[in-house]
Amino acid sequence: QNGARLFVNYCLSCHSASFMRYNRLGADLGIDDDKLLDNLMFVADFRKDPMGAPAKVGNLMTVAMRPEDAKGWFGTEPPDLSVIARSRGADWLYTYLRTFYPDAKRPFGVNNGAFKDVAMPHVLWELQGVTEPVFEQVMEDGKPKVDDNGKPVMHLVEVKVVKPGTMSTAEYDNAMRDLVAYLVYMGEPAKLKRYSVGMWVLGYLVILFFFAYALKKEYWKDIH
Repeated sequence: QNGARLFVNYCLSCHSASFMRYNRLGADLGIDDDKLLDNLMFVADFRKDPMGAPAKVGNLMTVAMRPEDAKGWFGTEPPDLSVIARSRGADWLYTYLRTFYPDAKRPFGVNNGAFKDVAMPHVLWELQGVTEPVFEQVMEDGKPKVDDNGKPVMHLVEVKVVKPGTMSTAEYDNAMRDLVAYLVYMGEPAKLKRYSVGMWVLGYLVILFFFAYALKKEYWKDIH
């Protein structure tokens, strides 16, 4: 639930999750319809009705920002996050969310340790705080490695928090685990049910094996 709250508050303004419906989220995470309407649907996309359609828990998790506007502001359209965890992986997402650092050369003043020259601003900076990158020079055959222009090749070692935000480092890391857990869930909501049903299926197959084996013995008893 905390991951869903973070997603709606910090991601859903730009990134859609068009494969997901609010009521599916509520049913799987134990959130009733009233709480969905009051706490998770205030950024829902109702632009298709110029008069403003009433909020419905069956709506898809889309955004109001138009793709052409997004390209003008960010240089690219923010990707849909419905299955981002399946394409990128949980570890990559966790690292990505924790390794934004200041970079004056970038349009939004930040870069990222997992995604070089990222176009996304650090929307979670108020939670994480001000960070600072730590680089070290790459060595090759015992000598400093340089690029084609003769400049030293640097490797990002870590991103340190130099001024905490509204969360401590431990709290922020836990919050990002919750957010990534929600993204993983959203990539395959049926996984929760699939695991529980799978145990019953395996049990059924074990029982069926004994019946099938007994039937085989009965068929072959006269031959053996």
